[in-house]
Amino acid sequence: MPIEILMPALSPTMEEGTLAKWLVKEGDTVSSGDLLAEIETDKATMEFEAVDEGVIGKIMVEEGSEGVKVNTVIAVLLEDGESADDIGSAKAAPKDDAPKDDAPKADTSKETPDAKAPEAAAAPPAPKGGDGKRIFASPLARRIAADKGVDLSGVSGSGPHGRIVKADVEGLSASDTPKAAASKPAESSDAPKPAMAAGPSASTVAKMYEGREYTEVKLDGMRKTIAARLTEAKQTVPHFYLRRDIQLDDLLAFRATLNKQLEARGVKLSVNDFIIKACAIALQQVPDANAVWAGDRILKLTPSDVAVAVAIEGGLFTPVLQDAHHKSLSALSAQMKDLATRARDRKLAPHEYQGGSFAISNLGMFGIDNFDAVINPPHGAILAVGAGVKKPVVGKDGELAVATVMSVTLSVDHRVIDGALGAELLNAIKDNLENPMSMLA
Repeated sequence: MPIEILMPALSPTMEEGTLAKWLVKEGDTVSSGDLLAEIETDKATMEFEAVDEGVIGKIMVEEGSEGVKVNTVIAVLLEDGESADDIGSAKAAPKDDAPKDDAPKADTSKETPDAKAPEAAAAPPAPKGGDGKRIFASPLARRIAADKGVDLSGVSGSGPHGRIVKADVEGLSASDTPKAAASKPAESSDAPKPAMAAGPSASTVAKMYEGREYTEVKLDGMRKTIAARLTEAKQTVPHFYLRRDIQLDDLLAFRATLNKQLEARGVKLSVNDFIIKACAIALQQVPDANAVWAGDRILKLTPSDVAVAVAIEGGLFTPVLQDAHHKSLSALSAQMKDLATRARDRKLAPHEYQGGSFAISNLGMFGIDNFDAVINPPHGAILAVGAGVKKPVVGKDGELAVATVMSVTLSVDHRVIDGALGAELLNAIKDNLENPMSMLA
């Protein structure tokens, strides 16, 4: 039976994408792991690999097509002995026996046949479960299962529409099958999906501006995702805000000294590098605040994985610096520059912008004195950083003086962090920045 190749979900937030470019054409023979297409997600352009082997029988979606929904059939793959004549019957076949999966995920694992298996070995016929319904599995997965005596009716597939692929069976034995099936948690279909904010329709708004000159800007995938996720965040996350002024004179002097010493190595530290380090250390000093909201529980992280907002054309990324508390200032600086550059080129891999428990949004370089940032779920907090400006301050001896002061606001998810705990975290960040040498200890 011809295999339907589906539009994959290449990121957790992806609901649709653009099929930017086909890397194969009809009639091409492909193997597992071969590149099929380039797909633009809401965050980046990514390559999509074949899971099965066969011949590209028909391309269903032309390259350049926008708004292709996840799980849409984009091409049909023919297996051995099949021809283009089988495609029509495959499309007309009833779907009642297809595995149900409310949130199918793309399988990008490479199913490379075992080198010891004879090339001429044919895949066993498609197996059926105890209820007589077909079990959907790739030819390679069926072959491995037959060699091991594994009953595929007890295996949960991780491929599109629950299709069983190599990764699901290669570590199993005949006796492991029931356990393997039981150990796969069922995916919940109750998870809320982000939705655009309710409001006047596009036509209603357009009528309000009839006779006025304007340019209509079409929303791309990134802007749609930003709108949906931040609307959801403000509607569902109980934000509260904590504010502090931080004196930067000691930090600026220390930074100047370090940069002079590091000049020969081509390293130049920014104030933002110190802020990342200060936050990472503060999350270790106040471990209860190093946490995320997980629906019905709180997850307390051990490492300090800090996300930093990076503005790009048409939107933003929040790449994550993992284990930031262990890294030197120069290492953080180099990694941040690399992540920011690739974010602007939309070349980040999903694991580089997913995760983290805490985020930083710095608009100080744009002259913004202070602002309130929106939490990016499931993070527990985000620090909004304003510009450092000269201000009059009262010294410890009561004398009036001038200092460089930076205003920061900590937006906190009250489900994860209470007021006193949030204040403790912000105080730790302030102490680290006002005593920069302590961050090197």
